[in-house]
Amino acid sequence: MSAATQYVVRDGVAVITLDNPPVNGLSNPLRAAIMQHLKAADADPAVKAVVITGSAKAFCGGADIREFNAPRLKPDLPEINDQQDAMTKPLVAAIGGFALGGGLELALACHYRVAAPKAQLGLPEVKLGILPGSGGTQRLPRVVPMAEAVRMMTTGNPIPSEKAKELGLVDEIAQGDLLESAIRFARSKVGTPLPRIRDRTARLDGDPKAFFAEVRTQVAKESKGYPAPLLIVECAEAAATRPFDEGRRLERASFDKLVSGPESKALRHMFFAERQTSKIPDVPEDTPVREVASAAVVGAGTMGGGIAMSFANAGIPVTLVDMTQDALNRGINLIRKNYSATVEKGRLAQSDMDKRMGLIRGSANLGDVANADIVIEAVFERMDVKQDLFRKLDAIVKQGAILATNTSTLDVDRIATATARAADVVGTHFFSPANVMRLLEVVRGKRTAKDVLATTMKLGKRLKKVAVVSGVCDGFIGNRMLEKYTQQACFLLDEGASPEQLDGALQRWGMAMGPFTMYDMAGNDIGWEIRKRRYQERPDFVYSRLPDRVCELGRFGQKTGKGFYKYEPGSRRPLPDPEVQDIIEKYRSEIGVKPRPISDEEIVQRCIYALANEGARILEEGIALRASDIDMVYLTGYGFPPYRGGPMFYADSVGLQEVLQAIEKFQKGYQGAQWQPAPLLVRLANAGKRFNG
Repeated sequence: MSAATQYVVRDGVAVITLDNPPVNGLSNPLRAAIMQHLKAADADPAVKAVVITGSAKAFCGGADIREFNAPRLKPDLPEINDQQDAMTKPLVAAIGGFALGGGLELALACHYRVAAPKAQLGLPEVKLGILPGSGGTQRLPRVVPMAEAVRMMTTGNPIPSEKAKELGLVDEIAQGDLLESAIRFARSKVGTPLPRIRDRTARLDGDPKAFFAEVRTQVAKESKGYPAPLLIVECAEAAATRPFDEGRRLERASFDKLVSGPESKALRHMFFAERQTSKIPDVPEDTPVREVASAAVVGAGTMGGGIAMSFANAGIPVTLVDMTQDALNRGINLIRKNYSATVEKGRLAQSDMDKRMGLIRGSANLGDVANADIVIEAVFERMDVKQDLFRKLDAIVKQGAILATNTSTLDVDRIATATARAADVVGTHFFSPANVMRLLEVVRGKRTAKDVLATTMKLGKRLKKVAVVSGVCDGFIGNRMLEKYTQQACFLLDEGASPEQLDGALQRWGMAMGPFTMYDMAGNDIGWEIRKRRYQERPDFVYSRLPDRVCELGRFGQKTGKGFYKYEPGSRRPLPDPEVQDIIEKYRSEIGVKPRPISDEEIVQRCIYALANEGARILEEGIALRASDIDMVYLTGYGFPPYRGGPMFYADSVGLQEVLQAIEKFQKGYQGAQWQPAPLLVRLANAGKRFNG
């Protein structure tokens, strides 16, 4: 027996049980143990067949990706697969829970596969910017139809065992105990020819050249910025047109190329970063949490309705309150409309919609929030409005309940002073649409209790959010950095860029949308309201007044049909507007700026480096716990391209010395005084270090 496996022989059947919790990842010790047991079983005359199994929850979750950056120790998985192919006795994989990535490749190299009902099988490597590296691209198309194999590998989405059986990937669905079923199946194959997938031909009807030309076109459209999907197609084509070993050599070379490439490094960073967000140094994982069996949301607008939907989606009853019945009716109707649209698209059953709507109770009486375990306000973004509401909630809501504010910029500690229970107050900054966006900034006030913070972080997981802790500052992590990003974007308009050039440059670089498209979508009046407050509170912070000029003309974006762009009735497609160009030219004359040509490279550098520089200040001030938390905020809430890894990771990738030199150059240009290199950036750059370790 090895620490990573168990090995027993039962009436002539050797059972190798993977035992490397939680997912039976193929670590170095586990691989060595599997190889040892396969050889022992094949050499033992008392053994007539072999079964490889895991736990009921996990057959095998694949490679341990922490080993990707370390020297590869022997045996590697391809060597284990070679041993599987060389076995002289029936070899059966008994798949419970899931077989993913290298776990499915391990199963594919067995002669047969028996799976538990509803087990998940897949090759999700593409989600980490790589491809299956141990024969997956060669074996899968030989056992399931090529179109399905390509879909599985380029999307990374698993399929249930029932579908796998239909496709030929699974030989039998276990009835009753999985291991007993697999042992019976293995015994039934003793003395029969041993089918190896490597000996089959790919399951592709018709002309391979025409098929793969069409697939390449489709995959190229869907995989902008990611090299792995097209390399997967190339390897799948090799499975159809070349000998197995030649295809496997191409696969391995492609894997090695991708694993050392920037996209995979960024996606692996994102994978680990998401798992770090829940780790709070002074709040242990075993901190007791409060029960959240019911919730209330005050404010039935777009944001409040989305938050209510998030609770209902998680099965938590929620009371949605607004001060007038009309506003409440509009909010409930919008929720119903959103759910109905999802039902029409086939992504939600009508019965599930009815169940979720049944969990949302509307009320025009604030007193109806009294017994909720958490109350979240989603009212107008003004301090006096928030404080007035919290005074009322303090008098109404039961003791022990959490009082949460959805403010996106305001001081949570000042809001908390309106209550006699500041320890129960926390910020829960959802992102719009709240029922869709994954990010939840959890804002920890000076007096927020540890159990309140722990409860809110756990609640975030229940709501299927990525919860990231932020300290209190104006704008928290995301919006504080965004202000610097949009500041530079507007300065670039002052100097000669157009909204469409600037948005286009950033979108081509990978951002989900450019800043001016974003402004128009969110509503230009929201940013205007914040700037009015800033002019009083932060007279040192310099803004271009161009956005103000746009707002002064009532151009608030999509909702008014005009903003930085114009919009046709019923359309959200931004169209260039000559009127905006006139506004820009008049403003340039007003401030005495002569336009100059601006490159896309300068646009990207100034906007993205502004994010990283402000992120460095946020990190040094302790507002964010770690650089990777900042990256997760931007990856899950602000449309930052995953294959760039987040603003802090991207700056690391460029090199902090190069980022610092660029900022020092920008200091000599237009509004250069607004560029002050963050002390942490300077120290790390001079020491040759990185934000992320």
